[in-house]
Amino acid sequence: MNKKILISGAVLGVIGIVLGAFAAHGLKELLPAASMQSFETGVRYQMYHAFFLLILANISIIKEKPKKVIFILVLIGVFFFSGSIYGLSTNELTSINFKSIALITPIGGFLLILAWLILLINFLKMRADN
Repeated sequence: MNKKILISGAVLGVIGIVLGAFAAHGLKELLPAASMQSFETGVRYQMYHAFFLLILANISIIKEKPKKVIFILVLIGVFFFSGSIYGLSTNELTSINFKSIALITPIGGFLLILAWLILLINFLKMRADN
């Protein structure tokens, strides 16, 4: 499981760097400032959670079951949150109307919050000698 989490964190990181560079060099002239800020927010949250997965994989005090749940929540959360932001930010550049998926952005955000809460709950459950 830890290897899968590490690989997923690295993949999210690579994609985040690529999308950030694409935004800075390819989209800057094409998108209004507000859309660029939104796109950058998606990249930032994707990168935060790439690091989160890399750290999660190396935490041995969290049991496998909650670790797996956190992992799944983060993957789906990033896909919904950042993915929908990417689509919505570039909506005017494509023939696809991404406004119909706008409701999954807060669902993705909720899943990310839930992942962090599960991590917190597991930390609070730890005995003092851990």
